[in-house]
Amino acid sequence: MSILEIILAIFIPPLGVLLRKGISGDFWINLLLTILGVVPGIIHAFYVLTKK
Repeated sequence: MSILEIILAIFIPPLGVLLRKGISGDFWINLLLTILGVVPGIIHAFYVLTKK
């Protein structure tokens, strides 16, 4: 995980996921979670960025 991905995962979670995974299911889930509440979006972004 790069510094840029960490910063994006904190401030704009869907963008961090988009850079790592592209437009996939993970991106859409993260976008929905971020709309529903920022904290779930951040947690999901870190989960996606740290899993291999």
